[in-house]
Amino acid sequence: MAHRAGFVSIIGRPNAGKSTLLNALVGEKIAIVTEKPQTTRMNIQGILNVKAQRKRPAGQIVFIDTPGVHKPDSRLNRKMMQEIHAALESRDLVLLIVDATERFGEADEQVLELVKRSGAPVFLLLNKVDKLHKERLLPVIERYSKLHAFQEVIPISAMKGEGLDVLLDKVVSALPPSPPYFPDDQLTDQPERFLASEIIREKVLLQTGKEVPYATAVIVERFEDLPKLLRIAAAIFCERDSQKAILIGKGGQKLKQMGTSARMELEKRFGKKVYLELFVKVKAGWRQSAAFVEELDWRRQLENLTEKGKPTI
Repeated sequence: MAHRAGFVSIIGRPNAGKSTLLNALVGEKIAIVTEKPQTTRMNIQGILNVKAQRKRPAGQIVFIDTPGVHKPDSRLNRKMMQEIHAALESRDLVLLIVDATERFGEADEQVLELVKRSGAPVFLLLNKVDKLHKERLLPVIERYSKLHAFQEVIPISAMKGEGLDVLLDKVVSALPPSPPYFPDDQLTDQPERFLASEIIREKVLLQTGKEVPYATAVIVERFEDLPKLLRIAAAIFCERDSQKAILIGKGGQKLKQMGTSARMELEKRFGKKVYLELFVKVKAGWRQSAAFVEELDWRRQLENLTEKGKPTI
């Protein structure tokens, strides 16, 4: 059987389980995961090489994790929706993932309409079935099957790993014959400095509540990779002085906690000691600033570093 390869976009509402699914399929933490909506802000590629089996050809799947579909009421949200549209344009297959425990609503209709307009073959993934009695699953399948001609309908639990082997078999078989797009040892297209900024942002999301997580962004300002030490300096941006006070905490304790948690994961991720410096900066209304939102895109950051002659790690 000929080797197959292609791009597979994962689309769904916020908190449907897109990033959890990506990490489970690739077998590494490629995308940060929290229970807060809008955790994923940009498309993230996770690359999986699949060995041939008796009924399955060898293949390379390039999964594209996308932000949750939402109303674009700010420049940041419009940028996130642009990422989703881009993922729907450059793909061989779409995985529409839905939370099978949630009632079908207007937001689901919006996602489904986007997928329909893409014209791509679509697999429907009914996620979180581990929390659902089987008798409740059949009506969900029946409802969605009336709304679109899905190529496959697959119940899964991204968290528990249920149904993922079946999903992989069907995904590989649905891709076109093609040589690999990426080397065997590459897991993602993200540079290490962006992975570092996302790990830091995850700790901010996990340790702050209310409006603060959505008003924060992280940019790595220095990334110095030495033989036995990684030096990282990162700025956490927020929109108001009151948010800055929350992020720093009494006596700097909140910032210290986030820094310690991020440093421990960074050391595990990069396999060396990490010296991490965090700063909190106020940039009023940054979510409505087209220029600043573009600066959050790691592709733009790499362009700027290349222009300045800095290493693009």
